[in-house]
Amino acid sequence: MGRAVGTPDRDHRSAAEDTPEGLLALWRGAVARSRAIVDAALGAGGPDQLGAYTTRSGERPNLRRILLDLIEEYARHAGRADLIRESVDGLAGEDPPR
Repeated sequence: MGRAVGTPDRDHRSAAEDTPEGLLALWRGAVARSRAIVDAALGAGGPDQLGAYTTRSGERPNLRRILLDLIEEYARHAGRADLIRESVDGLAGEDPPR
């Protein structure tokens, strides 16, 4: 796949040439890294500790708020994926494939 995973300024590209197995492996790797980071952060001060991030207004959200925002964003993207799938196969929600 040739991607430098974890490089924040890497170019985004299409996954058209990637295999489903390769994409799943990338996703699983990202999940594992995310879980390790969250576990370390929770162990270092719990969900009420302030994050290192400072907003434009000068606020520092706590870890609980950051995690809730991440869950909301992930759910939003998963919902968009459902809309794309539904537009392709005409099925709604969790209908089994035809």
